[in-house]
Amino acid sequence: MDLRSAQRIAEAEAARTGLGTGPNRRLRLTLIIGMPLFLPVLGIMILVPKSLMNDVLHVYEAAIIGCLLHYVWVFAKYPRHADRPPYLTRDLAMGGGFFLPSMFFGFWAGMIAAPVWALFVGVAYALEGRRERRGHR
Repeated sequence: MDLRSAQRIAEAEAARTGLGTGPNRRLRLTLIIGMPLFLPVLGIMILVPKSLMNDVLHVYEAAIIGCLLHYVWVFAKYPRHADRPPYLTRDLAMGGGFFLPSMFFGFWAGMIAAPVWALFVGVAYALEGRRERRGHR
């Protein structure tokens, strides 16, 4: 086994368990931090004066948009499945998880973008797999 193969095996195991490394870690942390953040935001909205409630909500909506844009940025950096680190496609599709906090606050852009993003990643993966199978025939 050469050094590159051993490194890929170690990366795959790290990506499968825990937070992983590199882009897998960044995407997982984005999801872990951004998705359940709606609970503290709800608490802050209850505590601040009514004049600031909408401002807090808009900041959280901007954070959701930023999280989804981070997913787009990682996808743009690794557009082909063959060039991605192990399990990155799965982590990219997890961006659809931002649907729930968007639905909780009635944020229409997030309610539309999150599931469309997950669908986009799945379709891109399927099309690339189909293209590769045709190329091997």
